[in-house]
Amino acid sequence: QVQFVESGGGLVQPGGSLRLSCAASGSIARFYGMGWYRQAPGKQREWVAHIVSGFPAIYTESVKGRFAISRDNTKNRVYLQMDSLSSEDTGVYYCNVWPRPSDPNSWGQGTQVTVSS
Repeated sequence: QVQFVESGGGLVQPGGSLRLSCAASGSIARFYGMGWYRQAPGKQREWVAHIVSGFPAIYTESVKGRFAISRDNTKNRVYLQMDSLSSEDTGVYYCNVWPRPSDPNSWGQGTQVTVSS
């Protein structure tokens, strides 16, 4: 089973930017879609964005125009560039395959993003 390790989170002021990185323990080329998900305090984990090679990336409405997902199959990495961050973007961010996997053990530790002044 491929494991995912997220990094790049941190504390950032509103309006700031972060670039998240996800390193996979194996090849991601075999996965149709790769996605980023997040879990805000007190809320369930939600889908943020996904990318399928050769197709435009898809984003949840609240991050359109601010976030950009990309994948590098040669490096087995997935990225999430986040700009114009707001407090509503605070949460733990995870990468995983898309569509969302059913195996609860497939999730990594995530990376914490905190947007606060």
